[in-house]
Amino acid sequence: MVNGYIDTEIETLAEFDQVVARGSLSGYRIQSVNLLERTFALLSADTSAAVFLGCAMEPDASVKVRADGALVFPPVPDLPFNPYRGLLYTPEELFAGLPAGYEATPDAQAYAWFQETRSDADIFSSMLRSIHDDAISDALDERLAGAPVVGVMGGHAMPRGGTEYRGAAELGRALTRSGLTVATGGGPGAMEAANLGAYLAPAPDEALPEALELLAKAPSFEPSVSDWARAAFAVRDRWPGGGDSVGIPTWFYGHEPPNAFAGHIAKYFANAIREDGLLARSTAGVVFLPGAAGTVQEIFDNATPNYYGSRGPAAPMVLVGRTHWTEHLPAWPLLQALARGRAMESRIALVDSVEEVPAALAGMR
Repeated sequence: MVNGYIDTEIETLAEFDQVVARGSLSGYRIQSVNLLERTFALLSADTSAAVFLGCAMEPDASVKVRADGALVFPPVPDLPFNPYRGLLYTPEELFAGLPAGYEATPDAQAYAWFQETRSDADIFSSMLRSIHDDAISDALDERLAGAPVVGVMGGHAMPRGGTEYRGAAELGRALTRSGLTVATGGGPGAMEAANLGAYLAPAPDEALPEALELLAKAPSFEPSVSDWARAAFAVRDRWPGGGDSVGIPTWFYGHEPPNAFAGHIAKYFANAIREDGLLARSTAGVVFLPGAAGTVQEIFDNATPNYYGSRGPAAPMVLVGRTHWTEHLPAWPLLQALARGRAMESRIALVDSVEEVPAALAGMR
């Protein structure tokens, strides 16, 4: 029980064993746990009002739990992803098979399935995508519960070898070292840089320039996602056990692979759910690095609930790059105009460099 809430979700075999030792699974939701070797436990326990989501089990166990009144949603065969998954993805999981090329990975295969089914109007495929995305949202909420989350937004086109990429990485490192959990859109460019900084936060300062040198050998995911991803895993191998952060990418933009530096990846099929969910969970504030149309959209997606107060007190917003946001893409004057006279007015800031961001956020907490 946490804050009066009884957790009825079972997402690992260890959790299953702990609960079943008490004699009853009644009312529990068992999510994507392989129960083929737990037949005796299922035959012995009370499973009334339980729900089994994608759990492999022997036929006699399945018959018994259904007779108890449990709902059983069996695994879906020949699917390149698990719609009932109880945990977020890891980089190792999404990039499994990378030595044979990115096309062999579960990430690429899930995107290929999405491309095949997104326009065929098949209600079954649509239902599977929806179940998957809801399961991911549930896992993301569990992962971030109680954590001070700061979102870092920025463009996907930022190359690995540039000064802007290094600045975004230094920002991710500084925010992580200050006790915040960094969350990004989970893709390449500025998103990867912020996750990289978070990953290297426990390492000595000199690890970052060394890592940047390794990554610069494959500056972009184009033309080869395989080379780009392998360079990232070379950095992870060089500095294992890095700091944690969250990436929230989407198969909607399947040409953009997820980056390998976020410790936990909440990958969605529906981009709208992904974008709104990322901003809504950034309770400690959102940092907007220089970007183009996507970043502009994210600024005002975040400003709207701050303007109306629909999510409670306005979350801090920090725009980085005075020239970019006042001249190249003048979002800042409009944001100021929206905020004028409202509670969010004291919760927005424009800074020149990433070095100013931690202090700007701290001043608005």
